[in-house]
Amino acid sequence: LQVAASGGGLAQPGGSLTLTCTAFGFTVDRYSITWFREAPGEAREGVSGIDSRDGRTYYADFVKGRFTISRDMDKNIVTLQMNSLKPEDAGTYYCAADFGTVNEYNWSTRWEYEVWGQGTHVIVSS
Repeated sequence: LQVAASGGGLAQPGGSLTLTCTAFGFTVDRYSITWFREAPGEAREGVSGIDSRDGRTYYADFVKGRFTISRDMDKNIVTLQMNSLKPEDAGTYYCAADFGTVNEYNWSTRWEYEVWGQGTHVIVSS
């Protein structure tokens, strides 16, 4: 079982990027997928997650209204559309998968997730 994150890069403040998490060995309708990010010197934090069972989505307060998570079961991917980027959004973004469901209390808890991929780097700078 693997996940692979891609789509990072350089964006200007106010710009957009789309991150993609591709699942291998399982389907995204059986695993809850969450995006975490880690800035230098900071703890890894949950950004946005999507529940396996009903597709319910969760967002950290600092990205609400700017980021959108969605899944495409045909392509077996989960994407994170990031708009209105801020310099503080910079960091390494990881996607992680949990076999089963998550809820508003545990979606951003790191130890809920069994499968982690390598990160993709996001830089927000003018």
